[in-house]
Amino acid sequence: MELGAFSISLAVKDIKASKAFYEKLGFKVFGGDISQNWLILKNGEHAIGLFQGMFEKNTLTFNPGWDSNARKLDAFTDVRELQHLLKAQGLELISEADESTAGPASFVVMDPDGNPILVDQHV
Repeated sequence: MELGAFSISLAVKDIKASKAFYEKLGFKVFGGDISQNWLILKNGEHAIGLFQGMFEKNTLTFNPGWDSNARKLDAFTDVRELQHLLKAQGLELISEADESTAGPASFVVMDPDGNPILVDQHV
């Protein structure tokens, strides 16, 4: 099962302080909008998202349809198919993609320790 590009979405208290900290670790802004309280930073192939006021907890994030540079893949497993496969394995989803739609959609599942996993398709 290919889940797409991976990053961790951090629930930060002060996005400017977090940005400055991660820049000291070699991360550079790759996307986002600090005025909207969210940024994506990369260090090589490693990506992190900084989100102030958007998530309660740090969240593992997968993006079906994207490579690690947010470029659309020619072939990928749609988020609705991934959701169907996970539900068939008995996983309970916290939120679900509308299976009657196409294109961008997302779902959330929790791991056994309560860590949210966001599968967020943008294409």
